[in-house]
Amino acid sequence: MSLRVARIVTEVLSPAVVVILLPLAVAWQATGYATGPTLLWGVVTAVFFSVLPMAFIIRGARRGRWDGHHVRDREHRLLPLTLGLTSAVAGLGILLVGGAPRDVVAVAASMIATLLVCTVITNWWKVSLHATVAAGAVVLVTLLYGPLALVLLAVPLALVCWSRVRLTDHTVAQVLVGAAIGPVVGGAVFLLLP
Repeated sequence: MSLRVARIVTEVLSPAVVVILLPLAVAWQATGYATGPTLLWGVVTAVFFSVLPMAFIIRGARRGRWDGHHVRDREHRLLPLTLGLTSAVAGLGILLVGGAPRDVVAVAASMIATLLVCTVITNWWKVSLHATVAAGAVVLVTLLYGPLALVLLAVPLALVCWSRVRLTDHTVAQVLVGAAIGPVVGGAVFLLLP
């Protein structure tokens, strides 16, 4: 039963899903809760930071280039992560040229910085991207919406971390390091951008 729950949590709270929802939450607050601009900036960010990279990953998995859409084998992660970075940088460029609100640009930059750190680490160690993205998202949403967000999102974050260990996709150390990278790198970049 717990294995089944862990699989569900891993899919429902995967980086691809969180990176679709996070830009919408940020854009909602950054645009003063205006639906049109929220959708515009949230969708642009989600497409370049999640949808396009996941399409590439799924295509590669179907062609047998790696072991599935989570790319469990560390040695195969470098190409998808590099493509994800490339797509994200292109998305950031569109946000800058389009005049996206500061917080939307800052969250995009924080995701790029975090992904860059994870890509470098992946060269020799398999850090948990699930934990990195989930913990980073919790910190960013808390910075924007206040401490109640931390209280509400602590349980989903704990479930993500537990699920990665329960499925034996990561060790406790890989999850803990990932859960630290998201807030430290992502939070710092978000706060430091003008």
